[in-house]
Amino acid sequence: MTTGKFGAEAVAETTHFGFEKVRVEEKASRVAEVFDTVSSKYDFMNDVISLGTHRFLKWHAITASNIKPGSRVLDIAAGTGDLTILISKRVGPHGSAILSDINSQMLEAARKRLSRSGIPDNVKFLHADAEELHFADDTFDAVTIGYGIRNFTDKMRALREILRVLKPGGQLTIVEFSRPTSKPLRMMADAYSSLWPTLGEILVGNGKPYRYLVASIRMHPDQETFKSMMQHAGYAHVSYENLMGGIAALHIGLKPQV
Repeated sequence: MTTGKFGAEAVAETTHFGFEKVRVEEKASRVAEVFDTVSSKYDFMNDVISLGTHRFLKWHAITASNIKPGSRVLDIAAGTGDLTILISKRVGPHGSAILSDINSQMLEAARKRLSRSGIPDNVKFLHADAEELHFADDTFDAVTIGYGIRNFTDKMRALREILRVLKPGGQLTIVEFSRPTSKPLRMMADAYSSLWPTLGEILVGNGKPYRYLVASIRMHPDQETFKSMMQHAGYAHVSYENLMGGIAALHIGLKPQV
C-alpha cells in the first residue's frame, strides 16, 4: 500500500520489472541478471540498437550538465563509462569523477574498457546503490545518470538520496528513454524496438535481456510525470528537453540553495 502520489511515502510490496509485477526485494537481482548477461556485449549492442545515436545524446547530456573544471561528479548506473569518460575530460586534473554501478560485472566491464586506453587519474570506481548512497550530505557538484534510472526499484528514494549528496546549487542531469511526442513517431519507435529481442538472439545469442529493455522503456514515466517526480523529491528549476522527438529526454534539476 502507498499513500503518496508517486508511491514514496510508504513501502510498496510490488514493483515493475518490465511489464511484470515482482516483489520489491526481487527486482534488484532480476535487473542484475539482465546486465550480467549483456555486460560483455553491452557497448556493441548499444551501438546496434540505437544506430549509434546514444553517443551523441550522452555527449549532449554532458554539455548540458553544468560540470566545470575542478568539479566533483558522481556518475550513477554508469555502465561501461560512456558518461564518465566525458566527465573526466570536462573536470580535468583538479576534479574527480566516480563511476558507480550496482552491478559488479558492469563495473568490471567499465574497468577493462577504460584500462585499454589508460584509466585517468581523476576516475574512481564504486559499487553503489543509488537508493542508499554512502556519502555525506552536500558532497558532489553534479550527479549524472545515463539510461539507468528506469531500472531503479524506488525512483523517488533514489532521487532524494541524490538530492542529499548534491551540494546546494548542484545539478542532477538524467538522459533516459521517454515518450515520442507524435503518434507516427511513437508507432515507428515501438515497431523498431520490437525487433531488439530478435537482434539480441542473432548477435549475442540471447533475446531475453532485450525483451526486458523494451518493457522497461514503455513502463518508464513520461516526460511530464518524471518532471513532477523530480519536483516532488525536492529539486528546483526542473526542466526537460525532448531528444529525437521524445524518443529520449534530458531532465535537469538543481538542489535548492540554502
